[in-house]
Amino acid sequence: MVPHLITAQSGPINELEERILESMPAIERWFRLEWMEHTPPFYSAVDVRNAGFKLAPMDTVLHPQAFNQLDRAMLPLAVQAAMAAIEKICPEAKNLLLIPEAQVRDAGYLSHLSTLVRIFRQAGLNVRLGSLDADIQSPTPLRTLEGEDLVLEPLLRQRGRLGLKDFDPCTILLNSELAGGVPQLLKHLDEQYLLPPLHAAWAVRRRSQHFRAYDELAKRFAKLLGMDPWLINPMFGQCDRVNEGDGSGLACAQTQVDAVLSKIRRKYKDYGITERPFVVLKADDGSQRLAGVTVYDAKDLEALNLGQGAPSEMLIQEGVPTRERVDAAAAEPVVYMMDRYVVGGFYRLHAERRPDEDLNVAGARFEPLAFAQAAQLPRPGGQPGASVPNRFYMYGVVARLAMLAASYELEAADPEREELEASAS
Repeated sequence: MVPHLITAQSGPINELEERILESMPAIERWFRLEWMEHTPPFYSAVDVRNAGFKLAPMDTVLHPQAFNQLDRAMLPLAVQAAMAAIEKICPEAKNLLLIPEAQVRDAGYLSHLSTLVRIFRQAGLNVRLGSLDADIQSPTPLRTLEGEDLVLEPLLRQRGRLGLKDFDPCTILLNSELAGGVPQLLKHLDEQYLLPPLHAAWAVRRRSQHFRAYDELAKRFAKLLGMDPWLINPMFGQCDRVNEGDGSGLACAQTQVDAVLSKIRRKYKDYGITERPFVVLKADDGSQRLAGVTVYDAKDLEALNLGQGAPSEMLIQEGVPTRERVDAAAAEPVVYMMDRYVVGGFYRLHAERRPDEDLNVAGARFEPLAFAQAAQLPRPGGQPGASVPNRFYMYGVVARLAMLAASYELEAADPEREELEASAS
């Protein structure tokens, strides 16, 4: 299943698909060499937007929370990827402690946790759930909509190790974004692997840092393919004093919005794109205090009342309209990865949102996709824009590029690296 691409500007994206397919051996070798030097995030998810004239990642999540939306036919791939990832980190592992978000009540999230438990049990691990919720003082049973049982247990910290009663894990998988801060009990663990590391949490991460790393990689990748990096790269600006009460935050945001819009206009002119450019405002720290606000003019910011309650740091990102439709609803692909492998994805749909709006809001629904089934291998020579496997391969390439950027981002932010550099100097 692939949605209809509604756009008059299909030329550039078809040319991009054709170039990516022609360059498949060079692309896969390039990724392979990169993974020899860099460690991929344990798992990740990338929101992708296809405007017909460009294809770009809009967000990269390092604690993905919708594994239940993947096509069930893809789960064996996830199991294999989980095996490979665990073997690299802790080959002798037999116990995995899974730590979800502190508040686990949403039915969809429970189904997601159940799917993760199934994946890692089939990968040969004993899996138990430890809760960050201080109200969980004893084993607490929960049931998913599918009738599967889960048990949340209180976390125990003893002699520098984190576990549960009668359960001492080698590996701890964190499925909480920790946007509100990093709990003390997760810090300075003794000979245990915390995945992803604490500096992957939104309490530490910044979207702007990620997209700086992506910008660097997109330029290198585009040079390999002999193309304009803008075709796969969203422009962005950043303002770090949004909620200042003296008006400087508004001025900073307006300046950055003007700058990004001016760059987009020049690109639109180069490619003969007649649509009106826009930007999307997001909290740089990943919080929902400013979530995907669409702006066409810097003057529009005055009506947003930026100030107290707004995030202190803002990402101003080039808006990429989605021109894909499923059942007449605006749609965007979300690609899921574990270690360096694409393990599936889904289309996020919203019938009540415009192509220039954020679809990740209440009312969204999902259609699972099988990105890499045997029958879905890319087919070089196929007509651009008409082949389901070819388009999905292109999405997977862009998502892996964003995942690689996340590995660069995490390496740069690693406190142990900073300590080593400081001791070396």
